[in-house]
Amino acid sequence: MAESAFQLVSEIGTQLGRQTRSGKDSLLKLLKQAANALSEIEQPSTSEAARKLEAIKNLEVSTKPLRKAIVHGLLQHKDKEVRLLVAICISEIFRVMAPEPPFEDKYLRDIFKLIVSIFAELADTASPHFSRRVKILETIARCKCCVIMLDIDCNDLVLETFNTFFSVVRENHQRSLINHIISIMTHIINEEASQTLLDVILRKLVKDGKGAPCASYQLAVSIIQNCAEKLEPFICGFLTNCILDRDAVENELKEFYHEIIFQIFQCAPQMLLAVIPNLTHELLTDQVDVRIKAVNLVGKLFALPKRHVAQHYRDLFLEFLKRFSDKSVEVRVSALQCVKAFYMASPFGTESHEVITALEDRLLDFDDKVRTQAVIVACDLARSNLKFVPPKLISQTSERLRDKKIIVRKKAFHKLIEVYRDYCNKCSEGHMTISDHFEQIPCKILMLCFDKDCKEFRSQNMELVLAEDLFPVLLSVAERTRHWIHLFSLFTPLHVKALNSVLSQKRRLQKEMQSYLALREKEKETSSEEMQKRIKTSFMKMAALFPDPSKAEDSFHKLNQMKDNNVFNSLALLLDELKIADAQTIRDKFLKTVGDRHPHFEFLSSLSSKCSHNIFGSEHIQCILEHLSDNRYGTKLLEASSAKLLLAIISIFPSLLRGSEAQLRMLIEENRKINDKLIEVLAKAAPHISVKLSDIYPILERVCREGSRIEAKFSVAAIAAFGGVSEQFIFSKLCKDLVVSLHAGQNIPTVLQSLGCVAQYSVSAFEAQDGEITSYIYEKIFRVDSSDNINSYNDASGCTSSCKLKIYGLKTLVKRFLPHRGTHARRQIDELLDILSNMLQKGDAFDGIITCENDKAHMRLAAAKSVLQLSRRWDLHISPEIFRFTILVAKDSSLFVRRLFLDKMHKLLKEHVIPSRYACAFALGTSDCPKDLQDDSFKYMAEFIKEYSREARIRQSSSVQGGAITDYPAYIVVFLIYFLAHDTGFPSENCPEEEIYAQFCSPLFNLLEALVNATVVDGDMDLVNDALLLLLSIFRAIKKAEDVVDARNTPRLHIIADFGFSFLKSLNHNDASSAHAPALILLPSSFFRAYSGCLNQSPFNDCFIKKPITALPKRGRKCQEDNTKLAIIESNTLYLASSEKVDLSTTEVETRKNMRQDITVGHRQKQGVSSESVRLRECSINHQHSASKKSKRVLEKEPLSSCDSVTRLSLAESHISVQTLERDALSLKENVRASSNVVSDPPKYSKAEAKDTCSLNESNNKSETLIGQRIKVLSPIDRCFYSAVVDGYNSQNNTHKITYDSGEVEVLSLESESWETISNSLLVERWSKGNYWY
Repeated sequence: MAESAFQLVSEIGTQLGRQTRSGKDSLLKLLKQAANALSEIEQPSTSEAARKLEAIKNLEVSTKPLRKAIVHGLLQHKDKEVRLLVAICISEIFRVMAPEPPFEDKYLRDIFKLIVSIFAELADTASPHFSRRVKILETIARCKCCVIMLDIDCNDLVLETFNTFFSVVRENHQRSLINHIISIMTHIINEEASQTLLDVILRKLVKDGKGAPCASYQLAVSIIQNCAEKLEPFICGFLTNCILDRDAVENELKEFYHEIIFQIFQCAPQMLLAVIPNLTHELLTDQVDVRIKAVNLVGKLFALPKRHVAQHYRDLFLEFLKRFSDKSVEVRVSALQCVKAFYMASPFGTESHEVITALEDRLLDFDDKVRTQAVIVACDLARSNLKFVPPKLISQTSERLRDKKIIVRKKAFHKLIEVYRDYCNKCSEGHMTISDHFEQIPCKILMLCFDKDCKEFRSQNMELVLAEDLFPVLLSVAERTRHWIHLFSLFTPLHVKALNSVLSQKRRLQKEMQSYLALREKEKETSSEEMQKRIKTSFMKMAALFPDPSKAEDSFHKLNQMKDNNVFNSLALLLDELKIADAQTIRDKFLKTVGDRHPHFEFLSSLSSKCSHNIFGSEHIQCILEHLSDNRYGTKLLEASSAKLLLAIISIFPSLLRGSEAQLRMLIEENRKINDKLIEVLAKAAPHISVKLSDIYPILERVCREGSRIEAKFSVAAIAAFGGVSEQFIFSKLCKDLVVSLHAGQNIPTVLQSLGCVAQYSVSAFEAQDGEITSYIYEKIFRVDSSDNINSYNDASGCTSSCKLKIYGLKTLVKRFLPHRGTHARRQIDELLDILSNMLQKGDAFDGIITCENDKAHMRLAAAKSVLQLSRRWDLHISPEIFRFTILVAKDSSLFVRRLFLDKMHKLLKEHVIPSRYACAFALGTSDCPKDLQDDSFKYMAEFIKEYSREARIRQSSSVQGGAITDYPAYIVVFLIYFLAHDTGFPSENCPEEEIYAQFCSPLFNLLEALVNATVVDGDMDLVNDALLLLLSIFRAIKKAEDVVDARNTPRLHIIADFGFSFLKSLNHNDASSAHAPALILLPSSFFRAYSGCLNQSPFNDCFIKKPITALPKRGRKCQEDNTKLAIIESNTLYLASSEKVDLSTTEVETRKNMRQDITVGHRQKQGVSSESVRLRECSINHQHSASKKSKRVLEKEPLSSCDSVTRLSLAESHISVQTLERDALSLKENVRASSNVVSDPPKYSKAEAKDTCSLNESNNKSETLIGQRIKVLSPIDRCFYSAVVDGYNSQNNTHKITYDSGEVEVLSLESESWETISNSLLVERWSKGNYWY
């Protein structure tokens, strides 16, 4: 067979050599025969050299004609089929004659060009010739003849071969074909690798590696893996040069070397062992763009799964971590973008923990872009791995909802909602359990209701968030209720307040909408101008509950003009439907009917949402009650939270309880720990549910006798709510039963509570038993010695049981005088006031009762609270003595009593249920108290001044209500001065020490500071100026009045007024007329009367009056750099409007001249003080504010550091303390506390240690050497050092000008301060670099 094949090949070669102009068909026929014949010939395989040599010679002879025909004509043929068959013949010749080249070198180039051109057609897999081309590729790969191109210096052909292979390889090629290509390319590189070939491979690696990997990319990867040893020197050299000096590299691929590193590391990481450590150089370079690229590359390397790159290259990882605090914002952002992939690659590794810590730090970055990116990364990381995300990361990310920048708050808001929705889905699917740190997200989101800077977060928009955005759309009501119950276990009173705000607004709109729909129906029958006004007013009220009120009001007017009754009918249905699912069905149908092309579709969509019960519905109530019912079987989980949630919902939407009455009654009958909440729910829902009092009364009556005090309170309220026409009879019967229980000694605290509540709801029912009840309390409770049960302390209250019982009895007596529903008690209150006076002074109701000191403190507190409660209606009857003793509780010997009294008074003043004069007790709390109590007193005082100042202005400008000077917070100074004048601690006239007077008057000074503090009223200088003018007039009025109770105290009143006047003078250096001071000052006639004698000269001269002001203790550091602390006045000047400047240096002559003005007794004003008043004429205040037109703000808000949370400055956390004041300058730079002597640590450089004999000049020289020196100064308030620079020295008064890092400037005598220098070494170096590594 072989012989015939040899012969046939020879004959065909001879024929081809003879046919110079043969036709294509005959040529193709001969070439096919030749190819077939060659395929039958095998390489000589004999082991005998002689025979092998003979066989080779036969091959050469047989193929010589064909080879000659190929090189002399067939290579140049243009026809593709001919060229293909020629290439097949060539490949077969190479095969049979291997390893020797069958053609001369001069022909090999053209031969390989033909072969490469055939390879270029491999992409066409549909061609009928594809299999022949593959056969050629296979043959060439097996005989390795392509390396011959290197021997004949055909490097361009080698390059073309590589490019051809990369261009033709396809994903649908058979693996064998790709292996042949890899074999050819590998053989060439192993024979002779070069940078040129490497560039071809790398180009495909980076350009085709983007996106989904293609066949050419996979081919490049295979080549690199197969030829790693040969290519490594070229790759390492190229990449190292790019890292160290990219500009010197002359290769276009230098722009992609980071991507090259990443791609090679994925396929052959061992090749880069010498390259990766060099990336540290790029992380440290000064070029920001290089650092960014290096961070991105290193981040991707560390994120490669199962490679543990960060562990293997620890030094590189540590440098990468430092990029999170890089001085460049862009670099820090880039580092953050690498966190998620890094963490997901190895969530439990040590390095991942370090990266998460770096991420948490960036959440507090000073740049908002970095904080925003940190929020995005943290939330994306949480969503990718909810189960294992660190709780601290979620918590800190949630804090960005309070960021100072709105853009950060918005991004945190949207990203955290996404996280919470994913978490809810996981919980509903059973993959996760409810977790506190995720439930904190809606808690923080709800607090955004108090964000006044961003409309998106206001309660008008928060309704939509709670209804549609917070939970996944498909989450069931039961699942939503589970989350709400858990949320309430985390809620603080502020959270409840925010939720109530959202729900209350929704309820107000629903009620107003119902009223409008009713008005609209009436308007159809009788239209009138009055009806139109009512409709317009209704629109204004409803529009205020939309994000854009003006736009909403306009939409309401357009709605009113619509003729389609279906719209209004649908809205009415939504208002009546209590089930969420049904309401949603109605709303969807309504919006579909309206159509999204309707001009008012957006408004109608929003309105229909607000009208429907889309946050809470009757299904929620059923779920909550079912949850509580399930607890009967032993699971007490979140029972209290369920009750709180139920109460919160029913308080706003009581009708939602319809249909669940029986279930609620069953729960109440079980007498559970949460019965107080359940009974309160019943009381609130009573008018809206179908329950008869006769069915529920036995349960409520039992609770009034046997339940807790709080349960009894709500039980009486529930009876009153259900009572109706039979209420009087029911309460009379209840009251009799309670009196029987009282005499029987059964559960006396609860019975007393029930009787007190009955007295409030039914005066007549209680009056029938009043004598018997009062007698019992006096004889059986008040006259009992606490020594009888001195060891029976009540754990909760800290007092004895008898003391507690006395307090309960007192509360019952007080409630007799505070009936509900506007009923006026027709009783004499004097006897009760005498008891309260005795309690306030002696700690018990009657003399001769043996009581321990602890019980006396509790009785004083109870009496003071009772006075506050009675002042709601009986303030006219409260004498100055009782008022003074009540206020004195703010200085009680028991700190516990002080705290509770001030907290209670703050609550009542905030609710506007007691007269404002009691607020002067806050001033007493700012002095001679522990720091935390002082801080709270300052906070309460600031809140009172801010709120009541604005309300006084509103009443002053209201044409309906009118207003009075007594409405202004400054008026409480009248009562504080009176209190101080009657204080037993008033310094004697012979006291020469101004410090004692400064200490004694510190409450007044603290109050005056707060009243003229622009920051307290958000920089409203009109309010500050009005307060200042009113204070001046008050002091002058008091100087012309005397004490009604004890005229001997009149000089004290005048002295304190002088001190106050002097203090205000020290705050102001503007001298002008007082033309706009008030013309009429009303002083309460129960405290003051017009001075009947001659106006005596003050026992102290002007010089002494000023001494307590200058003797006020120094605070130490002006800038405390705690932005939650409030600086009283941080500017150097209090700007008064030019038209209302006041001459604060009014002489005694002017004072006497003003005495000629009329002093008359006036009638009590509608909104004046609670007692008759002495009308003392003074300069008038312009209540139309013509004197001050929005004066220039005294205070520029101190910028918060960018990582600070959004907080509102409040006096609660501030040190409003008596200022260090300089004569003729309004400089409230340093807050001081008049009540405490601030003692600092012994200074390292103070008072010259021991005064030596150095001259003054030498001392000055030493002081001048500090100029330019960095020091840190100790603040005695918070015991912290604050860094600063010494900018100047005044040798005349031995003071230095200090500029703090915060920008604040202060003049200090360093001899009297605690300070030390900062070394010029590492600390100074790091400070100069901004504390960032680079």
